[in-house]
Amino acid sequence: MTSNNLTTGNFAKMSCMKMFKNPSYFSVLLFSLFVLACNAQEKSAQKEKLDANEFATAIVKDSIQLLDVRTPGEYASGHLKGSLLANWNDKTEFERRTSYLDKNKPLYVYCLSGGRSAAAADKFRKNGFTQVYELKGGINAWKQSNLPVEGMSNEKQMAVEEFDAAIKSSSLVLVDFGAEWCPPCKKMEPAIKAVVEKNAGKLKLVKVDGGRDLDLLKKYNVEALPVLLLFKNGQQVWRKDGIADENEIQAQLQ
Repeated sequence: MTSNNLTTGNFAKMSCMKMFKNPSYFSVLLFSLFVLACNAQEKSAQKEKLDANEFATAIVKDSIQLLDVRTPGEYASGHLKGSLLANWNDKTEFERRTSYLDKNKPLYVYCLSGGRSAAAADKFRKNGFTQVYELKGGINAWKQSNLPVEGMSNEKQMAVEEFDAAIKSSSLVLVDFGAEWCPPCKKMEPAIKAVVEKNAGKLKLVKVDGGRDLDLLKKYNVEALPVLLLFKNGQQVWRKDGIADENEIQAQLQ
């Protein structure tokens, strides 16, 4: 062994002995490690909170989930395009709707100013969601950055008379009570599409907007979305509250 190696080894040995014999030196080392760990956690937390422009860039990517955790009234007054809705203040409805989200896909959450979305994001992370991001400052910050917001449509409700005519226009009619902002409704879309395509020319699909067609929701006692109704020759023969898969829907058409 060379003298240089001996010198290096002795220095390292002396440094270790000095650290353990000198409590103040050891305390400084521990404090430094603590500060480094805190900084790393802070940087990680900062990455989970995006400003409006960062958020806008992120949500245009494929395979992301965008969630508005405000109330239905707030959502109707203006929301981010493509956002789903799960009211944080309604715990039962929040749990039901968010149970259909994919824990392995990026989830972007926002509210009015950041408070509710922070609480919701914390819950998602604790429940195993691997990529959760918040809009810092909420939709207020989004608007202040002059980014686009979709508002409530001025489109009129579907009249009950119009609906009655639609279900009598074909011998077999599937009615879908859903909404663009409803997570379980979005999850069921592929199944409905597959059934309609499989029964082309035989089955008619009528879509009822759960956020607009309030008279029809009341008439058919629809309190939670989605709901499917099947009419044969103008008469209701089946109802499904909640998600149905392709096989379950197809079985009712026989």
